[in-house]
Amino acid sequence: MKLIIAYIQPEKLNDVKQALYNKQVFKLSVTNAMGCGQQKGFHETYRGADIEVNLLKKVRLEIAVNEDFVQPTIDAIIAGARTNKIGDGKIFVISLDQCIRIRTGETGNEAIG
Repeated sequence: MKLIIAYIQPEKLNDVKQALYNKQVFKLSVTNAMGCGQQKGFHETYRGADIEVNLLKKVRLEIAVNEDFVQPTIDAIIAGARTNKIGDGKIFVISLDQCIRIRTGETGNEAIG
């Protein structure tokens, strides 16, 4: 079992969701996030004052999958999010020790579904 965490551009969310659905990955959590990386933000002027904005809007996806779905999930995220520009995002893959479905008490691979 793995937990895949991806940070992507907000405007690419629908493309990534569609790519995931095409790979039979339907369960995900989506959170609005802010952060910076190589983009380093930008400058804007507000009421005559120069303001540095270094935290940019991102979307965080969390997807728990069984081993068979790790690579298809990564491939789908890349296919949906890639623009070949700085700021496309990052993907992290973390091992899951345990997963429990609250409703049924199922554990492990069965709980992820």
